[in-house]
Amino acid sequence: MSSFIHELMRLRRGPWEMVASIMIAVGVVMLMQPFFMWAFTYSFIVTLIGTVMFIIVSHFQE
Repeated sequence: MSSFIHELMRLRRGPWEMVASIMIAVGVVMLMQPFFMWAFTYSFIVTLIGTVMFIIVSHFQE
């Protein structure tokens, strides 16, 4: 776990792409669930932030 956090702090592409992909997946799950209106309300912004984050971190070093 500490090596993952260390790689995040070094601004490497792999760990940040994983975080962005998880955010996109969480946003999609929030969009499709029928139980919590607050999750549905914020699903678009979570997915959008994850997508923009993925675009930005794809320019980081390997």
